[in-house]
Amino acid sequence: MLMAGIFAAMLLMICINIPIAVALAMCGVLGLLFTEGTDSLVTIALDMYDGSTKFSLIAIPMFVLAGAIMNAGGITDRLINFVSAIIGFIRGGLAMVNIGVSLFFAEISGSAVADVAAMGSILIPQMKKRGYSKEFSAAVTSSSASLAIIIPPSIPMILYAASANTSVEQLFVAGVVPGLLGAGGLMTVAYFFAKRYNFPTEAAFNLGRLRETFMDALPAFTLPVIILGGIFGGYVTATEAAGLAVIASLVVSAWYGNLDISHLRRAMLDGGIQTAVVMLLVAASVLMGGFLTRAQIPQQLAEGILSITTQQWAILLILNFFFLIIGFFLHSAAAIILVIPIVIPLITAAGIDPVHFGLVVTLNLAIGQQTPPVASVLITACSVARANIWEVSKVNIWFVGVLLAVLMLCTYVPSVPMFLVEYFYR
Repeated sequence: MLMAGIFAAMLLMICINIPIAVALAMCGVLGLLFTEGTDSLVTIALDMYDGSTKFSLIAIPMFVLAGAIMNAGGITDRLINFVSAIIGFIRGGLAMVNIGVSLFFAEISGSAVADVAAMGSILIPQMKKRGYSKEFSAAVTSSSASLAIIIPPSIPMILYAASANTSVEQLFVAGVVPGLLGAGGLMTVAYFFAKRYNFPTEAAFNLGRLRETFMDALPAFTLPVIILGGIFGGYVTATEAAGLAVIASLVVSAWYGNLDISHLRRAMLDGGIQTAVVMLLVAASVLMGGFLTRAQIPQQLAEGILSITTQQWAILLILNFFFLIIGFFLHSAAAIILVIPIVIPLITAAGIDPVHFGLVVTLNLAIGQQTPPVASVLITACSVARANIWEVSKVNIWFVGVLLAVLMLCTYVPSVPMFLVEYFYR
């Protein structure tokens, strides 16, 4: 009864536009107060501080900052030119370029919102000039940006690893194959749209232009080598790789000699705000987690579902539906922080690999970024394109279908995402 009252109070606060972190913290305090009295509140400030200063979480602001430097230093423009030289000659080539550059940018920023803000401001106006509809331009930019939370480094994966006490490096490795499959599927859908609506091709393939753009973008290619090579090779942790990404982005931007300081300052402020929001959620989740643990809610949930079925495929199906639904209403960070501590005991009891489950959760939340009413990434893309969100959603549903297909494949054929983890770590 108390649990139902606490969650009802939190839902009410969210509905009246109280920030989720504040609602989460208030409900956690109320739960502790009712179950253990005022003595349990003495250390809440220290608990919140300890929970939000885990070493792995330092990677979040570092990857956000690296993405800001990359965009302000002219690296993004060179990547666009290079990818355009490779695949721009295909029908609908600029849409392919959009997806290809998002795939690369995802390896630096780890943030889908940062990706769509950076890529969309450059590519959406160009697509509209070339005859693409604003709805299609927004849809392809939005859906490809969600690759940023599948391809490593991924901020939601970092949060999941911290919440589930599992390896963030193994999660990063597990995300590589699904990210590539997602990019390939999105390009296939974009090509069918291009054929149907006769979207233009870019310049014909030219080996000389490809060589020129490759040499121009060559310093930028060191960034994923440093980040992913360091992590996969076991030389650095994810947090150390984030620090290296910042340094490498600064060095490459200085090499190009066109770092826009005013743009960088704005991007750093936006990144600081985004990081502060996530950290406040993490700190607030400590209080709710303490209450849930003492009330044994996660254990009761695990026992309830396991009394219905012990089949892994059925449990994963239930949790997939659950995460798809909450993705409609919660930001990915809030969903992970609020729900993962509750379901981890169920995952452990069912014998499901926590790394595999982390990838399933991440894919679900990538889809949630594309589904209104919250749809933070879709809303950002619509804002840049000045398009109606519901009209964009009619186009975007085909791209969301690709993400759903990848989700089902990774859920029920775990060898697809996990074989690299087995190769590198087990």
